[in-house]
Amino acid sequence: MSALDAPEDPGTPQEISRRTFLANATVVLGGLVGLGVAIPVIASTVPTKELLAGSKQWYPLDENEFKQLEASTDKPIKIFFQHKVTDGYIVTANPEYVWGIKLAPGEEAKMRTDRPDLFSMKESAVPYPVVNLGFVMFSPICPHLGCHFNWDDGAGKFICPCHGSVYTKLGEHIAGPAPRGLDPLPFRERSGVAEITWIDYRSIVPARIIVSYS
Repeated sequence: MSALDAPEDPGTPQEISRRTFLANATVVLGGLVGLGVAIPVIASTVPTKELLAGSKQWYPLDENEFKQLEASTDKPIKIFFQHKVTDGYIVTANPEYVWGIKLAPGEEAKMRTDRPDLFSMKESAVPYPVVNLGFVMFSPICPHLGCHFNWDDGAGKFICPCHGSVYTKLGEHIAGPAPRGLDPLPFRERSGVAEITWIDYRSIVPARIIVSYS
């Protein structure tokens, strides 16, 4: 038998034990690294106790515009606020807005029927009341590709100018490429001041997945 045909020497018991230890350690280390990556990704899609407790950032809505909303039930009202964005150590306040709707009698029941994904805990990723004090606040971001949609008085619908997605007053998706209806935002009233929390939702996908709170 030639040297090439000779069986490979597995080494001493100490060498075998050392190789086994190193192989197992590599597997464990790889698993820990994978877990470290997975946890932040999973956490970004799970509602935090801080938001539910009301400790996230709340932004006061424009008082005059909210008064217009209180007096109107026939159409949504655009309400501005100052959205604070942190970039490193620099904090800037950018004007942003939401679409506010004062629900007429019976519209909450209709919304629950037309949009069960917002109210069924088995299907919804909304960790806060959709309707509060008879009002609903919609993010102005189209769930398709992130454009800002508008309210069309003539059509009585929300319409996205980018790709033509169409939504009812209650945010139900009825036409166009959007994968779901409009995304509601947390709303509350504190000491006579209307406030919202800004949430970024993932675009393109049918599921309502929270990307970040800000």
